[in-house]
Amino acid sequence: MTTVLALRALGLGDALTGIPALRGLRRAHPDARLVLAAPAGVGGFLASFGVVDDVLDTAGLQPLRWTGEPPDVAVNLHGCGPQSHRLLQQVRPRRTVAFACPEAGHGDGPPWPAQAHEVDRWCGLVRWAGGDCSPDDLRLPGRREEAHVVLHPGAASGSRRWPVDRWAAVAAGLAGRGREVVVTGVPAEADLCARVAAAHPGVRDACGASSLAQLADLVASAALVLCGDTGIAHVATAFGTPSVLLFGPVSPDHWGPRIDAERHTVLWHPHEGDPAGDPHADETDVRLRRVQVDDVLAAAEAHLTSAAVG
Repeated sequence: MTTVLALRALGLGDALTGIPALRGLRRAHPDARLVLAAPAGVGGFLASFGVVDDVLDTAGLQPLRWTGEPPDVAVNLHGCGPQSHRLLQQVRPRRTVAFACPEAGHGDGPPWPAQAHEVDRWCGLVRWAGGDCSPDDLRLPGRREEAHVVLHPGAASGSRRWPVDRWAAVAAGLAGRGREVVVTGVPAEADLCARVAAAHPGVRDACGASSLAQLADLVASAALVLCGDTGIAHVATAFGTPSVLLFGPVSPDHWGPRIDAERHTVLWHPHEGDPAGDPHADETDVRLRRVQVDDVLAAAEAHLTSAAVG
């Protein structure tokens, strides 16, 4: 059997934006075994939907623990190289699909599209290699609607975390209007989530209480999701759950919802002369700080009222 190995050893949001490219690889190699080199949790999540067949547990740019015959095709969906290219070269694939990278000795590929949306970037590579795919392939099945609102205040870096007192004010505002608010986060964000949940007795703290599959189900069944530029935003996009997304420092042109624009409100307030944004910085980005509590509450109520009307 033909084996296709795709490298995308990144987090949840990255994994979800890579779904169209993976589905394109499936179409290009319909009889192949499609293996994803990714962290076991997010890889297993994609495998549960049939996006890939197997997962090679890989975090970041660690060496690939590949055994057996070399893969027939290795696809770099991780980065522009050279490190990620060299990881795939070490497993001696018969063919490599990747963006051109002279530093890694790989010239057979299209140039890196630095300004492309993340979804379009990887779709473009796979289409170049013969796999049909589009942003519509982002969708996952399982959407159903219940009454709760998911509020996810955390993010991997400080620059993408809206101030906790503002999240608390949003939680209190929604709960005070009779909305069922559920606060989510990873175990390391327990203190952050607790501070938000303490804003109103009607807010439920579900931080760290769910597996990835359970968290995804909570998002897939929500009436609305509120969060920053983080993995949960991409879960909402995949399931078609309405969302209010607070962006900064990275533009939504690169990482925002790529489909169903009418379902998602993006709050993004750049000004001329702003400093370059660093998505890994410790301090909350200036563009994100410009988003106000009233902005978020107004956008949330607009979605919830529209859903109630029809």
